[in-house]
Amino acid sequence: MQAYPLPSISLEEAMQKQFRMVSCIMHHFSGSEQLSRGDLGVHQPENEPLTTMKAEQAIAEFFDSEAAIMVRGSGTGAIRYALAACLKPGDKILIHDAPVYSTTATSIDMLGLKTVAANYNDIKEIRRIIKENPDLKAVLVQYSRQLIDDSYDMEEVLLAIKEEKDLPVVTDDNYAVMKVSKIGCELGGDLSCFSTFKLQGPEGIGVVVGKKEYIDKIRKMHYSGGCQTQGHEAMDVLRGLVYAPVSLAIQARSGEEIVRRLKAGEVKGIKDVTIANAQSKVLIVELEKENAREVLKTAERLGALPNPVGAESKYEMAPMFYKVSGTFLAKDPTLIDKMIRINPNRAGADTVIEVLKKSIERSA
Repeated sequence: MQAYPLPSISLEEAMQKQFRMVSCIMHHFSGSEQLSRGDLGVHQPENEPLTTMKAEQAIAEFFDSEAAIMVRGSGTGAIRYALAACLKPGDKILIHDAPVYSTTATSIDMLGLKTVAANYNDIKEIRRIIKENPDLKAVLVQYSRQLIDDSYDMEEVLLAIKEEKDLPVVTDDNYAVMKVSKIGCELGGDLSCFSTFKLQGPEGIGVVVGKKEYIDKIRKMHYSGGCQTQGHEAMDVLRGLVYAPVSLAIQARSGEEIVRRLKAGEVKGIKDVTIANAQSKVLIVELEKENAREVLKTAERLGALPNPVGAESKYEMAPMFYKVSGTFLAKDPTLIDKMIRINPNRAGADTVIEVLKKSIERSA
C-alpha cells in the first residue's frame, strides 16, 4: 500500500506558526480588545463587526495575502463563495481527475459549472488539458489527497497552471492549514479556502484568503447582517488558529510513532499500515481479515470516536476509528471491509495501539 501524504511541519515549525499568529493578532488588536468577546452587528462603513474586520486583517497578514474574509458554511461555504467570486453559471472549471469531495461536487452543481478533468499527478497532462480547453475560466485544486496514490506537489501544480494560462485558481486547503509550510495562496493560488472548525475554532465558520479583487466580490455577497461572522466568533477563530499548529504537530508525531510500531509487528492481524491524507492526515490500516466493520464497532465500545465531528475539531479528543473516506470508497467499494482509518487526535501512541489491539482480538 503506497501513499504520498502531505509532509507535516515539525514541532519547532509549528511553534513558530503559533508565535507568528500571536504577533499578527497584536498588530491589529489592543490588549484589552484581545480579552473581550468582540462586537456585534454591521458597523459602518465596513458593514461588519469591527472585531471581525480586525481578525480578518490579522489572518491576511499571517498568510502574506491581500485580504481575508470569514464566511458561514465552514470549508464548504468558503469554497462555494470563492467559486462564485471567480465564475459565472455555465463557466468551465478545471478539476483533478478523481472523485470530487461530496460537498464540493454539490457546490459545482449548484453554481451550474461545467468541469473538465486533468490528472494533477501529471504536469504534462495539466498543460495539455489547459491548451485543449481555451474556454476554461478557473481552476480548483484540493490540497489534501483525493486518491490514496495522489502524489502531486501543490506548488508545482500551481506553477504549471499559471505558466500555461493566468486563470484564477481556488485551492481547497481543508486538512492542510497549520500542518504544511505554506497553503495555496502562499504558493501562487488566488484564493485559499478552509474551515476554522478543523482548527480548534467555532462551528460553521470558513475563511477565504487571497486576492482582494475576489474577496471584495464575496463581501458584496455578505451585505446582510445575518451573513456576518460576529465578533465573538471571530475571536474564537483567532484563538483556534493560535492553538492549532502545535496541537496538530503533536498529532502528526503520534501518527508516525504508531506506524513505526505497527510495522514492527506490535499488533497481530494487520496486513499493512501507512499514513495518508484521506482527507485529514490519518493512519490507513489494512486488516488481514475482512472484519473492518466489527473492529470499528468494538473500538467505539472501548472509547474511540466512531466518526469525525469537524475532522480534528475542538470536540475530538479521543482517537477516531472510522471507515476510509468516501472518495477512496468511490474508487474501490471493497475497502469498506478491508481497511479502517485512525486519527490519533489528542491521544498518544500507547492509547491508539491498545484500542486497536483489543478491537482486532475481540473481532477475530
